[in-house]
Amino acid sequence: MTGENSQSPPSPDRRALITFAWLWVGLPLAYGLYELVRKATQLFTG
Repeated sequence: MTGENSQSPPSPDRRALITFAWLWVGLPLAYGLYELVRKATQLFTG
Protein backbone atom coordinates (compact mmCIF):
# COMPACT_ATOMS: atom_id res chain seq x y z
CA MET A 1 0.00 0.00 0.00
CA THR A 2 1.25 3.47 -0.79
CA GLY A 3 0.04 7.02 -0.54
CA GLU A 4 -2.78 7.71 1.87
CA ASN A 5 -1.35 6.51 5.20
CA SER A 6 2.28 7.53 4.75
CA GLN A 7 3.82 9.53 7.58
CA SER A 8 5.25 12.43 5.59
CA PRO A 9 5.76 15.73 7.42
CA PRO A 10 3.06 18.35 6.81
CA SER A 11 3.72 21.07 4.28
CA PRO A 12 4.73 24.51 5.63
CA ASP A 13 1.32 26.10 4.98
CA ARG A 14 -0.36 23.16 6.71
CA ARG A 15 2.03 23.50 9.63
CA ALA A 16 1.11 27.20 9.98
CA LEU A 17 -2.58 26.31 10.01
CA ILE A 18 -2.02 23.65 12.67
CA THR A 19 -0.02 26.10 14.79
CA PHE A 20 -2.73 28.75 14.45
CA ALA A 21 -5.42 26.26 15.45
CA TRP A 22 -3.48 25.19 18.56
CA LEU A 23 -2.99 28.83 19.56
CA TRP A 24 -6.65 29.64 18.87
CA VAL A 25 -7.68 26.98 21.41
CA GLY A 26 -4.66 26.98 23.71
CA LEU A 27 -4.38 30.67 24.57
CA PRO A 28 -7.96 31.11 25.85
CA LEU A 29 -7.68 27.79 27.66
CA ALA A 30 -4.45 28.85 29.36
CA TYR A 31 -5.98 32.21 30.33
CA GLY A 32 -9.07 30.48 31.71
CA LEU A 33 -6.97 28.11 33.79
CA TYR A 34 -4.91 31.04 35.08
CA GLU A 35 -8.06 32.89 36.12
CA LEU A 36 -9.49 29.74 37.72
CA VAL A 37 -6.39 29.26 39.85
CA ARG A 38 -6.34 32.96 40.75
CA LYS A 39 -10.01 32.99 41.83
CA ALA A 40 -9.72 29.68 43.68
CA THR A 41 -6.72 31.02 45.58
CA GLN A 42 -8.71 34.11 46.58
CA LEU A 43 -11.67 31.93 47.60
CA PHE A 44 -9.69 29.62 49.86
CA THR A 45 -7.26 32.13 51.34
CA GLY A 46 -9.80 34.83 52.05
